Parts: sequence; structure tokens; C-alpha cells
Amino acid sequence: MPQLVKGGKHAFGWSRVSEEGRIIVPPEAAKEYGFAHSDRLVLVPGSRTSGGFGLGSAQSLAASPLGGVLSVHPEPAEFRAAAGGLVEDEGRPYCWVELRRGRIRVRPETLARYGISVGDRLLVIRGSGLALGFAVRGPIVEEAKKHPELAVFEEKKR
Repeated sequence: MPQLVKGGKHAFGWSRVSEEGRIIVPPEAAKEYGFAHSDRLVLVPGSRTSGGFGLGSAQSLAASPLGGVLSVHPEPAEFRAAAGGLVEDEGRPYCWVELRRGRIRVRPETLARYGISVGDRLLVIRGSGLALGFAVRGPIVEEAKKHPELAVFEEKKR
């Protein structure tokens, strides 16, 4: 996994959003974050700079500063709402998804709330340790574009 700049973030590669809203979680990232092949995970908003989302377990996020949001709005962390059903806190979206066969599926309308469209390439980065980052813009994405060695994970065309 390359480090994009000295002292900077590590990237697992790019993950392209399929027509069906499927996003591959790189195997190395899933292993590092302890995601099982059939896990329910929580999507939290990415930083204001990088956009996108963070993907983490309900347990790790509950122990973080996001635990306050999830205690006020427990639906995503307790998987009460339908998968991909949004809950908002101060205009920021939260939901849960299921990891199946190394992929998550996010409805297009939910992706739009995270500033993501079908076909976008998301930079998969080592986040805070609480959540795996999927960035859509910002300085880290611009730096990653200079690294052709980064793997691209995408659905195979049928």
C-alpha cells in the first residue's frame, strides 16, 4: 500500500462506483479493518475537504466522537432502518450497508448525499483507524492522480 507523500496518508487504491452502486472494498483494507465477508457496516460522512464517506463497524464508531451522533440517531448503528436508509444529523448523512463478497451496495440517491455519482473513482485510504476512508476530492485525491501504480478496483463488465 503506497504512502502518497512522505508523512502522509496511505492509499489502498481506487474503487470505481458501478452502475448498480456497488463499491469494492480492497481485500487488504477489509483485512486491516477487520471487516468480515458478510458484515453490517456504518457509512459516516467524510471530511469536508475530501468528501465521500468513512466505512466502519458500529462497535468502533460507538467508541469514537461519532458515538454521540449514533446514540442520538441509533438507527444506522443498530441496523433498524433499511440498508442505505439515511439518517441525518446537522445535515450530515449516516446509514448502514452490508459488505458481501468484498463489496458494498449504496443506492444512487444515498451516494448523492455523500457527493458521489455512479462511475466516480473513490480513493480508498487508511483513515483514523475507526473508519476506512473513501475520498472523492481534495488534495489527497489530486496527489493520488499522480500515482499510476495505484490499483483500480471495479466490477468486471459482463
